[in-house]
Amino acid sequence: MLGRLISYAIGGVFVLTLLVAAFAPREAVVEDPNHALHKYPMKISWAQDGVFGTFDRAQLQRGFQVYKEVCAACHGLERIAFRNLVDIGFSEPEVKAIAKAYEVASIDDKTGEASTRPAVASDYFPSPYPNEVAARAANNNALPPDLSLITKARQGGKDYLHSLLVGYGQPPAGHEVPEGLYYNPYFANINIAMPPPLASAGQVTYAEGQPEPTIDQMSRDVSAFLDWAAEPKAETRKRTGVAVMIFLLILTGLSYLAYRRVWAELKSRGAH
Repeated sequence: MLGRLISYAIGGVFVLTLLVAAFAPREAVVEDPNHALHKYPMKISWAQDGVFGTFDRAQLQRGFQVYKEVCAACHGLERIAFRNLVDIGFSEPEVKAIAKAYEVASIDDKTGEASTRPAVASDYFPSPYPNEVAARAANNNALPPDLSLITKARQGGKDYLHSLLVGYGQPPAGHEVPEGLYYNPYFANINIAMPPPLASAGQVTYAEGQPEPTIDQMSRDVSAFLDWAAEPKAETRKRTGVAVMIFLLILTGLSYLAYRRVWAELKSRGAH
């Protein structure tokens, strides 16, 4: 009897709690004043889009140039090895020359102390900072993200990255940008700590015969390069997927023909 009363009491408390939660007045939702200023990424057509899309090698090489000359001062690319650059059209001697321009951590063979050495093709791109504390100290306490997976880590991917790079501008009337930040409506909370990395046309000098290095063009190129960096084997994955689908279609057709023939023979025998 006592156990039943306790059960009723617990059930009553539970029901009462639900009723209070359902009918109690709620606090008014405070709307984010920056929400109205926020913009969604622009939709861009990319050469690598779609099942049969492939990267534009010339664009990837231009994008790497933009990364190296503009972005690498603050952002690492730690999941990409120098030898991976062969996949975007650089020759092995070119890759070795690119790697040699970087210094990577090493150990002195004679003293055993920490040292550095010129990078080789098998090394990965080093971080521009020795640690997170140094990175924050150099960037007003903001931590520049590694760019290896940036198009996978941000909603909108390469579209978002391109929109962000070209989206800097003057804030609308009434919107105050805190000191040390910059107005960019494509950034999640409007005010971003990163100064405009692509400040003017011609900031990077492209080789003869390449498109004019406008801010829009440089942004597209580096966004495409970082999209490749996030998944260097994307084209191989697509080719494998297409081959598997073709194989499955052929196998399905053969299975259907075999089914028709087997049942045709069985029906023929049954008729006799």
